[in-house]
Amino acid sequence: MTVGQTFQRYELKYMLTKEQYEEFLVELKKYMTLDRYGRTTIQSVYYDTPNDQIIRNSIDKPKYKEKIRLRSYGLANENTTCFLEIKRKCNGLVYKRRITCKEQDSKFFVNKNQIPGDGQIARELRYTKSLYETLEPKMLIIYERESYARENSEVRVTFDFNPRYRVEDINLHTSLEGNELLPNGEVLMEIKVLHNMPLWLVHALSKCNVRRKSFSKYGTAYKIEKSKHQNYKLERGENKLWNTYSVQYSMIH
Repeated sequence: MTVGQTFQRYELKYMLTKEQYEEFLVELKKYMTLDRYGRTTIQSVYYDTPNDQIIRNSIDKPKYKEKIRLRSYGLANENTTCFLEIKRKCNGLVYKRRITCKEQDSKFFVNKNQIPGDGQIARELRYTKSLYETLEPKMLIIYERESYARENSEVRVTFDFNPRYRVEDINLHTSLEGNELLPNGEVLMEIKVLHNMPLWLVHALSKCNVRRKSFSKYGTAYKIEKSKHQNYKLERGENKLWNTYSVQYSMIH
């Protein structure tokens, strides 16, 4: 059975050192506890066009942007429930709409724009796919997440550890290995809230000297790979120039 889910909230990001995380956690646990998910491993396959239109637009920080991804919790197999998602951000407010599916269903979505179900979210996914001539798996992002919540509160706080990525074997079933994104062991914290942040949380952020910082896992991985590609082209160009110079030098002498 295909199940649809919608989320609407602000997602405020913070980059913490290990020491800040430990200090902030002491304050957080006075008001919040691990939610029913606790600590999980999250994998997300990000889809994009052949010329990376979606992520390039996102990096430019427009007022409106979107991402299309397939997510699983832990390593997937043929029976694992996955989530095909559209994540949109407009003027800072995040809208996430997703349906449940199997990993193999995503191939029909990408190649033929076919997905299970005919509800509103399934129709939105098909419409969004139709806006892009071609979509393909471009990046796999993996990390461990620790989630905290409070009863009768809309606020959630999550901590993401050891974010990593792959540009090969872009699927949810091969392994949980990848290239690290935060080499200094920093922790990415997100505060998810629809309305006002509670006063105790504002005080905790101030006490631990935690400041907001924009960070995109997919965007950062894309920039790393882009830089590697540019450096490779530069090295090839320098080698070609050196070889030309060597030939000319040998002809003269």
